Amino acid sequence: MPVDHRNADMARAGSWSAESWRSKPIEQAPVYPDMTALGDVERQLSGFPPLVFAGEARKLKKALAKVSAGEAFLLQGGDCAESFAEHSADNIRDFFRVFLQMAVVLTFAAASPVVKVGRVAGQFAKPRTNPTETINGVELPIYRGDIVNDTEFTAAGRIPDPRRQLEAYRQSAATLNLLRAFATGGYANLENAHRWMLGFVNDSPQSGRYQEVADRITETLNFMRAIGLDSEAHQELRQTDFYTSHEALLLGYEQALTRIDSTSGNPYATSGHMLWVGDRTRQLDHAHIEYCRGVHNPIGLKCGPSLKAEELLRLIDVLNPANEAGRLTLICRFGSEKIFDHLPALVRAVEREGRKVVWSCDPMHGNTISASGYKTRPFERIMSEIRSFFAIHQAEGTYAGGVHLEMTGRNVTECTGGARQILETDLHDRYHTHCDPRLNAEQAIEVAFLVSELLKADRVGKAQPVGSAAE
Repeated sequence: MPVDHRNADMARAGSWSAESWRSKPIEQAPVYPDMTALGDVERQLSGFPPLVFAGEARKLKKALAKVSAGEAFLLQGGDCAESFAEHSADNIRDFFRVFLQMAVVLTFAAASPVVKVGRVAGQFAKPRTNPTETINGVELPIYRGDIVNDTEFTAAGRIPDPRRQLEAYRQSAATLNLLRAFATGGYANLENAHRWMLGFVNDSPQSGRYQEVADRITETLNFMRAIGLDSEAHQELRQTDFYTSHEALLLGYEQALTRIDSTSGNPYATSGHMLWVGDRTRQLDHAHIEYCRGVHNPIGLKCGPSLKAEELLRLIDVLNPANEAGRLTLICRFGSEKIFDHLPALVRAVEREGRKVVWSCDPMHGNTISASGYKTRPFERIMSEIRSFFAIHQAEGTYAGGVHLEMTGRNVTECTGGARQILETDLHDRYHTHCDPRLNAEQAIEVAFLVSELLKADRVGKAQPVGSAAE
């Protein structure tokens, strides 16, 4: 008989408030030398308008509920860590364009909706392995993201500065404003996405496979126009739903932007539509789980090699005690060489207990290596982990519901491999990340094509009658 952890866990958790996390142990928290200044900033933020709205978060939760039921697919991706210095309309546009291209590829293959969630408009803080770093014999605090301190390796730059939270808020608001305009103002028109795809096809080493999809989209659009379905008359063809997400790492910032929804009376984090808890901060009785269990947004939970099935079940019961579909996304980050050792047991335990979750694959974080003095991620390892993720779910009879990528719309050289075969010797050419290596635009679309093939194979396999063999 399944073990019911819920009563014990909920009794231990006690009552919740937006500040109850402050009574818990906390990991990955910067040490601010001026607590008065920190308090002043948090009070300012608490009076600022919300960045996102409770109704939007509820709409995302409903979309994710369809993913958990196998009726849609989650595409989540964006910068490793957003940068104050690189904030520009062009960079936001390029990211959004590539993201839409990926979504179009996935939609045509899976024949189901794609839920689009960016790591954007709030992804400013980063967990780090060590609290300090040493360069040329000088030891300073580690860079923790622009919301905390500076990339510049100086004593002054590495001091955590609470005023950076105000800049992060302003940049997030500006980014959201532009993304909303892109999503609803015609830029997301399927015709535009198709034209971008055609332009990409012409310059790609894998132009043949891309041309095939582009031709299918052309045929579909022509058919739709022929029967009177055009983007002017049907807004669903010219606009899209796009949501934001980030790791809930800096809890003072999150608390300051927590609001009570006037329609439901429930607390929501208004810093982003979806928050996730990282692999380094998912301790059951610690601050990050305490904060996230109380807000009603969709929540993600990173699952790494150290996570055991029993612990995962307890975390699920604390974060989603009502077993609500769409509330919890399990973002799996094991590495291509470890995923078969860890994921199957977690999937079996969750299925055995009847927990409603979205299973998503993060093929980035477990595949980071060092090469020529740079952190990089071999593209084939990324692809291998995605293939294994789908294979495991197919074997377990569960649904591989999403991918979670660190990516950019820029032509960077940070991950080796891909169609253009970025070599280790190429890394220095355009290595622009402030933290971890990202897929460039072409590599990101390559991933979309791989996932589209896996989704199509899964759909065809499930459509086969029992006892029949695929031709």
